[in-house]
Amino acid sequence: MKIKLFLSMVVLFLGAITATYASFPVQRATTDNQTTVSAANDGISSPAAAGSGKSQVIALILVIVVGGLGIHRFYLGYTWQGIVQLLTAGGCGIWAIIDLVRIITGDLQPKDGSYSKTL
Repeated sequence: MKIKLFLSMVVLFLGAITATYASFPVQRATTDNQTTVSAANDGISSPAAAGSGKSQVIALILVIVVGGLGIHRFYLGYTWQGIVQLLTAGGCGIWAIIDLVRIITGDLQPKDGSYSKTL
């Protein structure tokens, strides 16, 4: 039963990651009942490249709600640390508490920049 629950969570998590990275900004233009769709050219190649869009409030909510799973580490761009934290259940909760304090104090920043919205 525990294995089924664990595998269900992994599939759900991977599905959420796939859905997040599959989206990209598009521009739609309609002229004479014809719709043309083109990729928006903002200089951003993917949502993952937009590191400046990370919110400290969202990171704080993630560490409070699912801190033991390390989802906040994935959000901030620390993939390997997120995987290790996911496999160790947040170091039995200790790592999640440390990350909670680091996010509140602003010490744990996104990997590729700083927060766009702070506390």
